[in-house]
Amino acid sequence: MSTPLPALAFAGIGLMGLPMTRRLLAAGYPLTLWNRSADKCQPLVQLGGKQAALPSQLCANADIVMLCLANTEVVREVVFGAGGIVEAARPGQLLVDFSSLDPATTRQMAAELDARTGMRWVDAPVSGGTPGAENGTLAIMAGGRVEDIERIRPVLAHLGQRLTRMGDVGAGQVTKLCNQMIVACNALVIAEVVALAEQAGVDAALIAPALAGGFADSKPLQILGPQMAASQFEPIKWHVRTLLKDLDGAVKLSRELGMAAPLSGLAAQLMRLHGSQGNLERDPATLVQLYRQPDEA
Repeated sequence: MSTPLPALAFAGIGLMGLPMTRRLLAAGYPLTLWNRSADKCQPLVQLGGKQAALPSQLCANADIVMLCLANTEVVREVVFGAGGIVEAARPGQLLVDFSSLDPATTRQMAAELDARTGMRWVDAPVSGGTPGAENGTLAIMAGGRVEDIERIRPVLAHLGQRLTRMGDVGAGQVTKLCNQMIVACNALVIAEVVALAEQAGVDAALIAPALAGGFADSKPLQILGPQMAASQFEPIKWHVRTLLKDLDGAVKLSRELGMAAPLSGLAAQLMRLHGSQGNLERDPATLVQLYRQPDEA
């Protein structure tokens, strides 16, 4: 006899959460959904998902409750606020958080949830953007007990190409900050490169294919380079505000550890400047506008 699939619940039907939940439903998992804007759940209800009115209701039948939310404050509210997960969580259930959060706060919340309910926490932030979420090729970096991560591994295999345990709770969030330091600094220098090529009379659209396979190649170059060269800023695949949040988190962590992170600090300020010009909700491909001459931007 085949073992029945664990029942899942998911909070946060956004740019990443929507394709991730679609994949879970397609794999046959029973899935209960919650989102602050309830209408975003409707496409998934039509695919067989069940909608909850409150985050606490996600715990009613679920073995594993997943979160993919905007920031630390939102996760805290969904877990510990009125009608939150803490009101119905019980021992044996797992909370798996795909959000990108502050590592220290993640550890504090995990300890509080365990102490109050017996529900354990795995922080499992992801990298790969919406294409990775749609194709099930995300890189997932996890913090938590070995047995908890092994328990969720078959489920997360439908979402990612790789799940790596980085250590205890909070280690996944530290790894995600490292990821975002690389991605954000890369995005900013790609923007400089595209603008420089344009000013020098070189076809910037040829930069990414010309450098493919060389030491300068990267996924951000192959994705952002052509978009920047073509000023193709829609559809939005991720947000400037997300990179800024994570850069600020990286700088904060480096300060707490008594170490320097000068490139990430500068990247955060450049990202903040760009965001202050009305770009927080826009795609990071718009970073090229920081460096173009005013009549070109």
